[in-house]
Amino acid sequence: MSTFSAISRTARRAYATTAKSGFKGRNVVLVDGVRTPFQLSGTGFNKLQAHDLGRLAISGLLNRNDFDAKLIDAVYYGTVIQETKTSNIARECALSAGIPNSTPAYTVTLACISSNLAINEAANAISVGQADIVVAGGTETMSDVPIRVGRSMRAKLLGSQKLKTPAQMAGWVAGLKAKDFSLELPAIAEFSTGEVMGHSADRLCAAFGVSRLEQDEFAIRSHTLAKQASDKGLLTDRIPVKVPGSDKFITEDNGVRVGTIEKLSSLKAAFYKPYGSITAANASFLTDGASASLLMAEETALKLGLKPKAYIRDTVFVAQDPNDELLLGPAYATPKILSKMGLTMKDIDVFEYHEAFAGQILACMKALDSDKFGREKFGLNGKNGLPDMDKMNKWGGSLSLGHPFGATGSRLVNTAANRLIAENGRYALLSACAAGGHAVGSIIERYP
Repeated sequence: MSTFSAISRTARRAYATTAKSGFKGRNVVLVDGVRTPFQLSGTGFNKLQAHDLGRLAISGLLNRNDFDAKLIDAVYYGTVIQETKTSNIARECALSAGIPNSTPAYTVTLACISSNLAINEAANAISVGQADIVVAGGTETMSDVPIRVGRSMRAKLLGSQKLKTPAQMAGWVAGLKAKDFSLELPAIAEFSTGEVMGHSADRLCAAFGVSRLEQDEFAIRSHTLAKQASDKGLLTDRIPVKVPGSDKFITEDNGVRVGTIEKLSSLKAAFYKPYGSITAANASFLTDGASASLLMAEETALKLGLKPKAYIRDTVFVAQDPNDELLLGPAYATPKILSKMGLTMKDIDVFEYHEAFAGQILACMKALDSDKFGREKFGLNGKNGLPDMDKMNKWGGSLSLGHPFGATGSRLVNTAANRLIAENGRYALLSACAAGGHAVGSIIERYP
């Protein structure tokens, strides 16, 4: 309890009573959060699977916080591209990280905001008294994705289990066709529309008039800020990781590269060729990594002598048309969470937005700054208004740090909390788009 000696219980109680919360029960606090360094797929973590990365993140979180792991009531963990052998990957990560086998673990998935969902589920459980301490986060590898044979071959292979004689087997082999040997790889595409996400981003940029120059400048901003934050030691949620079989620790995010406008402008379109504006440099890259957050009831954290970083105040999830508004969700989630909390853009000290594509985030900003969008979508008299860019993604974002699908949401929450402390702010707003036309919007509040 010594860490709280400078703050009286009365002062903390007064601070909490003026804060808004979407939870009707107990106050939920973020005690700490960690992540592995994020690595370009096929590089530093190429020999690890998603459950290995999750184990490293959760064990790193436990090692950094002094309390008995037997007190953990549940684990909620997100992932997107699931390996069938670890279908409940939350359980495998928890067990291998040293969490007792008596602690239940739940795998959740909601595309790129899976760990946001995990954190929200954890917060809800704590708020209503179903749990006191929960670990939440997510993991993803793109270096080892499940690859299947085509459907026709799957059907034939299942049918082959009934064959009993050599003659039957010979007939089965003779019946195979070249097309049966085609492979099915996971694709970053919408099932309902068949459209690759990069194509959707290009169309969104065209619809909102986002120029190639704007995108390249935003990408350079992200990489520049990420490098500065790393050099200054601000990315304290990032923990060193020793990969089995290697004597070296991985300590840095290896996707951060500060380029020039001249270099970026020379790159060709990656999706709509040759006229599209999305390139390899202004889009987030395939990434391996994992994250983990420690959430508790406020009174539990104080009883254990742990100092929380932030209150988890509220979260909203939204969904739009996956055809025309696949990546526009933050423009809907932002005003919705502000309205629910009774806050305005001016009340927010820290903004953390997931950068799927530079053009995507800029299109969302243009929507928020549109009188027409505000009137038609939210019934406002005019535009919702823009976040202050001096408060947005000041330590880099997904364009530079990377985007392991299942892990990014937890990174956003912990970056927001750490920035509130470093910048002496009170409220942080974080938002991210996700496949299916989904998005999340959350408010956290710095703990006094």
